Amino acid sequence: MAERENRRGGNRRDREEAPEFADRLVAINRVSKTVKGGKRFGFAALVVVGDQKGRVGFGKGKAKEVPEAIRKATEQAKRQMIRVPLREGRTLHHDMEGRHGAGKVIMRTAPQGTGIIAGGPMRAVFEMLGVQDVVSKSLGSQNPYNMIRATIDGLKKESSPRHVAQRRGKKVADILGTKSDAPAAAEG
Repeated sequence: MAERENRRGGNRRDREEAPEFADRLVAINRVSKTVKGGKRFGFAALVVVGDQKGRVGFGKGKAKEVPEAIRKATEQAKRQMIRVPLREGRTLHHDMEGRHGAGKVIMRTAPQGTGIIAGGPMRAVFEMLGVQDVVSKSLGSQNPYNMIRATIDGLKKESSPRHVAQRRGKKVADILGTKSDAPAAAEG
């Protein structure tokens, strides 16, 4: 059966995806269910997946064994990926705020060389996204699930100058207000 899948290319896709995406295990919880004979233990995993070029996603998985929970979470994360435009491939285009439940996060663009200034789960999201310079702060809930959801919520709000220009029907230079335009405007 395994030979047949290999010939059809069933496993070839898995081999191609492995180097394409990086994943980071953010949290693992042991959960228990009390039944007649005692307690049954299971595991819940939270995973962030990204290509480190502007795509990121998160997923959660539950299973009786840790590796199975991580596998389920990784598959869900790959299905729920979003694309985020990055400035110069290293930072955000503008400052933004994200919310989910009681979790609130603030993300700010940063000059080159700043690094990732973020705590815990937010750091994992930025690293998998491919951001190199960002300053962020988590306010409110410290629950990793809420922090990641709030971070993803904020990243969904980001828009690049190209996207804004296209939406307004203008040129990118008009949106950015290039320095060459400023003296001409002052003279006229």
